Amino acid sequence: MTESLPDIATRGLDVIFCGINPGLSAAASGHHFVGHSNRFWRVLHLAGFTPHQLRAEEDRSILSYGYGLTTVAGRPTAGVADLSAMEIAADAEAFRQRIASYAPGYVAFLGKMAYAALSGTRDLAWGAQPGLLEGARVWVLPNPSGRNRAFSLNALVEAYRQLRDELHAADAPPDGHPQA
Repeated sequence: MTESLPDIATRGLDVIFCGINPGLSAAASGHHFVGHSNRFWRVLHLAGFTPHQLRAEEDRSILSYGYGLTTVAGRPTAGVADLSAMEIAADAEAFRQRIASYAPGYVAFLGKMAYAALSGTRDLAWGAQPGLLEGARVWVLPNPSGRNRAFSLNALVEAYRQLRDELHAADAPPDGHPQA
């Protein structure tokens, strides 16, 4: 098993999707969101980010759509309950440096835990957050883990679609007409 899961990112992406930390099966396989119950790839497609549903083994192809993948904390665990806020805080500076070097338009945190630890804010709403993180706009999305039963597939898709709509709105010219 790898000690961590490498980022799939490059400079200037539209969005970097940010998990809390790698799961054990993801770290063992070397691919993001590999768990059979994880809904990330399905939700990403259904929300309109990709034209078809990618498989975890195709995770590097996400770059071709203008998106990337990373985690705040590097240590793989069986679940987020095995990760402490202190571990997230210890990895925070390296994470911030990576985001600054990638310079994405958005960082989309998958779940509130990691962004709460980074921002020092406990009371977070879903969606767009005030302020920037190393120059990137911040969005908090529900965690797509199969363990997250608080969100149905449809609720996840709707939450992710809101970010996708925001991206489309940012790409549109101010008058709403295509540029010549």
